[in-house]
Amino acid sequence: MLDHLIRSATLVDGTGAPARVADIGLRDGRIAVVAPPGTVTAPTATGEDATGLVLAPGFVDPHTHYDAQLFWDPYATPSMNHGVTTVAGGNCGFTLAPLHPGRPADADYTRRMMARVEGMSLAALEQGAPWTWHTFGEYLGALDGRIAVNAGFMVGHCALRRHVMGPAAIGGSATPEQLDAMLALLHTSMDEGAWGLSTTRSTTHSDGDGAPVASRHADPGELIALCRAVGEHEGTQLEAIVAGCLDRFADDEIDLLVAMTRAAGRPLNWNVLTIDSAVPERVPRQLLASGRARAAGGRIVALTMPILVPMNMSLGTFCALNLIPGWGEILGLPVPERIRRLNDPQVRAGMLRRAASPEAGIFRRLADFAGYVIGDTYDPGNAGLTGRTVGDIAAERGQDPFHCLVAICVRDGLRTVLWPMPPDDDPASWELRRRTWEHEDVLLGGSDAGAHLDRMCGAPYTTRFLGDCLRGRGLVPLERAVRMLSDDPARLLGLRERGRITEGYHADLVLFDPERIDAGPATLVHDLPGDSPRLDAAAAGIVSVRVNGVETLRDGRVTGAVPGTVLRSGRDTRTVPTR
Repeated sequence: MLDHLIRSATLVDGTGAPARVADIGLRDGRIAVVAPPGTVTAPTATGEDATGLVLAPGFVDPHTHYDAQLFWDPYATPSMNHGVTTVAGGNCGFTLAPLHPGRPADADYTRRMMARVEGMSLAALEQGAPWTWHTFGEYLGALDGRIAVNAGFMVGHCALRRHVMGPAAIGGSATPEQLDAMLALLHTSMDEGAWGLSTTRSTTHSDGDGAPVASRHADPGELIALCRAVGEHEGTQLEAIVAGCLDRFADDEIDLLVAMTRAAGRPLNWNVLTIDSAVPERVPRQLLASGRARAAGGRIVALTMPILVPMNMSLGTFCALNLIPGWGEILGLPVPERIRRLNDPQVRAGMLRRAASPEAGIFRRLADFAGYVIGDTYDPGNAGLTGRTVGDIAAERGQDPFHCLVAICVRDGLRTVLWPMPPDDDPASWELRRRTWEHEDVLLGGSDAGAHLDRMCGAPYTTRFLGDCLRGRGLVPLERAVRMLSDDPARLLGLRERGRITEGYHADLVLFDPERIDAGPATLVHDLPGDSPRLDAAAAGIVSVRVNGVETLRDGRVTGAVPGTVLRSGRDTRTVPTR
């Protein structure tokens, strides 16, 4: 007997094969039968008519930070609402485990670090997660049986260093004894289910005290030794962030990434490849690392987003503007002093010079202040400005754009929400993206879902991409788009029996209306523990989401079921060869 039968769906199975109409029967959390419509004769407990709807494998998001959010939000919203059934966490070197049992203060340090570097709400971290674990296995166990999506986690290099070295992890090199202890801890964590190692050397990653995070103090020898340990476990991988991920890799960064994947004999993925026709040399430079890795017997995969993800900003809170050289020392001041400095024409002129200088690197793209759109405002004097560009307002007022922007923000006590418009929304950039997606070492992903909660909302990339493929630019056909969101990331992550709709595979499924599939605009909501804000975006056209055969969402509403599996390395993942 079947548990459920989906009749007459337009099946897009994740392999890239042409869509076809089929009946799909589910039993015990698996896909039991895929057959021509009307040919399934087995009795079934429940069923539904899916005529005109597309049935696809549940989408797999390879780069999220749901490590904490899953405790207060087992549905991983908004990702699950947009058809995501499996998430990969523990990225960028940051995890909530292991925690040293003899140093309770390490949990507070970790919370403050996550709040600073990943833009999570400190109140939500403090109030929403139990923090009852010490080992990585205990952390995974705390999630078992209480999540609606499937989730797997890397172990973060920062957590390993902090556990072994304590506060000395910041600013110090590991002794041979400390490295041995880190290796033992990494082996134990992978035995307990960690997917492998994640690390960061990004110059933008600082802890809650403003110091470079722990992994940035590791020498290459430490990293290579940890990577070798990863290669001793089934179903593991690497994820790494270096300074050049934001723009272009330095030669020594390419050398290090190649050495890491070669030492582990495992794929290494990094986040995120930005594609802009105005910087045509960036893509070949970044993918040079992949070519070098393949020649050395390794594999380096670049994650890239198939949509533009605007990031809101503010002069009142920490955001990307703080990372412009010289700006952080001004934007980090107490608000009254910050306002005083921003009102000084000489200070503004200096800030503009720094923002436009070569030392600003990729952050120079933030200096087009005329293109910023005003978001939420608070003072009555700013009424009517929401949705307008700073350039238009400045022209009306006879001001330069940056002076105009500062004046608006000062009137709001620096609370004004600012939306910089992406500079890479031109036909040439989209054509460059289409060509880049064809590369064997490029994968869709990089949503950062669960992080930067009140600044960006990357989770809806799945539905927005499908809507664009079906009714927008049409850069790739539907069958390939579904494969790029499901089977391709499942294969990179080594997921066992997930990512496709085929008999015997886990029944992770998304049923959607091809005429309506899309994502709505990001809006600010206050639904985190501690009434903290985050950006959310509704999905359009998602009819049903099933995880392991159980419906978790129907017509935009979660069902309350929590059938997700905490995916452990080896048991739920297989080793992915680098060749």
